[in-house]
Amino acid sequence: MVMSYEDVVLVEENKVCGEPTIVTVNCPDKAGLGCDLVRNVLEFGLYVTRGDFSTDGKWCYIVLWVVPRPSVLKVDWESLKKRLLSCCPSFLPAFYLNQLPNRSKPPSIYLLKVFSMDRKGLVHDVTKVLCALELTIQRLKVMTTPDGKVLDLFFVTDHLDLLHTKERRDETCEHLSGVLGECCISCELQLAGPEYESQQGFSSISQEIADELFSCELSKEDLSNDKKAVITVDNLMSPAHTLLQIQCLDQKALIYDILKISKDCNIRITYGRISTSVNGYRSLDLFIQKDDGKKIIDSENQVALCSRLKEEMLHPLRVIVTNRGPDTELLVANPVELSGKGRPRVFYDVTFALKTLGICIFSNQRPRWSRLVPLFGSKPPLHRPPLRARWSRLTPFFRVQATTPQATTP
Repeated sequence: MVMSYEDVVLVEENKVCGEPTIVTVNCPDKAGLGCDLVRNVLEFGLYVTRGDFSTDGKWCYIVLWVVPRPSVLKVDWESLKKRLLSCCPSFLPAFYLNQLPNRSKPPSIYLLKVFSMDRKGLVHDVTKVLCALELTIQRLKVMTTPDGKVLDLFFVTDHLDLLHTKERRDETCEHLSGVLGECCISCELQLAGPEYESQQGFSSISQEIADELFSCELSKEDLSNDKKAVITVDNLMSPAHTLLQIQCLDQKALIYDILKISKDCNIRITYGRISTSVNGYRSLDLFIQKDDGKKIIDSENQVALCSRLKEEMLHPLRVIVTNRGPDTELLVANPVELSGKGRPRVFYDVTFALKTLGICIFSNQRPRWSRLVPLFGSKPPLHRPPLRARWSRLTPFFRVQATTPQATTP
């Protein structure tokens, strides 16, 4: 009997405002599936209030309780369901697989040109529309002119893989024109050409700043503050699993940050429970194994794993403000997975913060900076080669100008 694809991902929407929606995934297991699912949930602007994970190594059952952040956010649950389905191993009927985007090849890059009158929050407003349309910004170039105009070049990919159609491109431009209103002069969307390659370079930064951005060492303050992140390793509770008990300050994408480490280290979570936040703290119980099905007994591997988890929990982003001549430059670095996928909605959150603070962006680059640092040191951890690509980072450079918002500004 073949399981229907409709039973693979179930979304039980809340019946009372403020209550969580329950997302259930029941499918064959694969390495890093929990991380992939949570990343996509976060990309829809959802917050995981609690969760349960279980697998026997062949089949998994995952339940996530989620709420939109902010609460007024309208979520396209059907689109989320399709996105989660695309993460699941392909055992679905052939007639449905044909409806899912082809992930076997790299997505095509498209260039969105937005020419408009400049105003506060413009970049974030465009970013918000693109997120709602399931378009991902791969790179951005902001160019302002002395006469108060701005040309924004957004290099984007489409999760729906439909930008090759005129209907999809027209829909995107119509949404943007509607949001930007009269300040929008023109909007064009086309397949990117050589101009995308020309944007691959990045601003030079000093070695001192690079070391601060990409350092993988915890500060003395972090090491001395045990209350922010507490990790206990227990090999007595279960005869076949190592139990990780984690308690730390709650923050956006915390669950993703933890699952990302398990995915990159090829650690199998056979059972996990994510508790609700209490007084701003989260508790997680994770029963884990190495990829060979054994416990993590080696003390060096235990210390290295705990150190990496603490680093992700305490410093999921690196933020530096520097001065370059008359300009103020904001550098934001975030880790990417070994697969090359970055932390969800970082660019959205940064532009939202700048808009809220009344800070204008007059130049931007989003380079990829590679920092080759082994994840667990020189000794191959957990029967794997040293993970030397782990500290590649996608670093947006924002040249910003602080302004004082007027009282009449909404």
